[in-house]
Amino acid sequence: MKGFKDQLKNGLNQFFVNPPMVVGVSFLLVIFIGAALLNLPISSAEGKSLGFVNALFTSTSATCVTGLIVVNTAEYFSAFGKTVILTLIQIGGVGTMVMFSLIAMLFNVKMGLKERLLIKEQLNQDTLTGLVKLTKNVLVTTLVIEGIGAVVLALRFVPEFGMMRGLAYSVFHSISAFCNAGFDILGSSLEPYPEDLILNGTIIILVILGGLGFGVYSDIYKKRSLKKLSLHSKMVLWMSALLLAAGTVLIYIMEYANTLKGLSAPGKLLAALFQSTITRTAGFNSIPIGEVHFASAVVMIVLMFIGGSPASTAGGLKTTTFGVILATMISVIKGERDVVFFRRAIPRDVVLKAVAITMIYMVAVMVAVLLITIIEVDRFSLLDVLFETVSGFGTVGMSRGITSALSDPSKLIIAISMYLGRIGPTTLAVAFMRRRKTAAIRYASGDIMVG
Repeated sequence: MKGFKDQLKNGLNQFFVNPPMVVGVSFLLVIFIGAALLNLPISSAEGKSLGFVNALFTSTSATCVTGLIVVNTAEYFSAFGKTVILTLIQIGGVGTMVMFSLIAMLFNVKMGLKERLLIKEQLNQDTLTGLVKLTKNVLVTTLVIEGIGAVVLALRFVPEFGMMRGLAYSVFHSISAFCNAGFDILGSSLEPYPEDLILNGTIIILVILGGLGFGVYSDIYKKRSLKKLSLHSKMVLWMSALLLAAGTVLIYIMEYANTLKGLSAPGKLLAALFQSTITRTAGFNSIPIGEVHFASAVVMIVLMFIGGSPASTAGGLKTTTFGVILATMISVIKGERDVVFFRRAIPRDVVLKAVAITMIYMVAVMVAVLLITIIEVDRFSLLDVLFETVSGFGTVGMSRGITSALSDPSKLIIAISMYLGRIGPTTLAVAFMRRRKTAAIRYASGDIMVG
């Protein structure tokens, strides 16, 4: 046993070398292992191979907690296949580095500086102090929230599907919701339950909690007062509330006589709230997404692009990045010298980083959309392709029904989009910080007219 521990320790020390690179490689490793398992006949209910491209797409979607599917998860996969998907969702949700650190802790392997740096980057922390304790708290918090969610969902699923099947449905959907994955094993997401308050309300709460970020939980627990929270936590909470409210109102108004037609007044509001919450990066749906109005689809695209918050189970540009961009715009309009939020000046480096990440995301989305439209040669509308691509980059998982009809090259492009959407912001931000150098010389300033 001691020899195994020494080998494990040496392996971990060799693995944790370059934090940004290792985070990306670790996700790739999990994705390809998942693809190999999902491609096995045992993963299929009919004992057939899914095909490597489809298996890779599904594994990427699960690991990157997206939810886009090429086959119906409920009907196609066996119990083994569904277990693999659920495991990938859990690993991708809490972060590969956190899961690797869990393995290290289980075998009593002490984590060194390199391991702590990796966890620090993935959890978006400013200090190395207390990382082991934070990692344990992240894991415990995740299990507790998912456990409570499963118990509440069981109140709805067990009476309908029986004890064993109902519990399985409860656990699967609780983990999928908290990890913001959006995978379902009901067959048609939550479309049959648009007015079910227990089911919809539980999913909404799980998705919101998963999308806030573990750092925000820690800050709220320590400060016990909204006024004393860090600027980061205030921006996460404020932007999350703003986007949730705006999305709910817009979807309610635009879909009132369309996909919400036929629901009761409270049901319409619940469905609008549910879709506004889910659009931010979870991928469930209680209304038929392919039938929403053009304007509603555009609103959803914007919400999907923004996504959740840093160090959370969510993907996308991130609420804080969008918040910094919004604060910058307001400060420029008001003629203020500094970018200000809640009477605090945002550092120039943070502003530049937010601008850079936003531009990189926009360019990446445009390139992906262009490539898919060229490959598919007018098979799908631009709105459908843009919706699918942003859903991939935002690791949302909602679709207007074109995922399974995409050609293999287009599926690979969406898979790459999901991967970049999951690791992109954190990895890019860390890369910018690590490459920052103090200039040896200062150049004379020049003036350029813009706008």
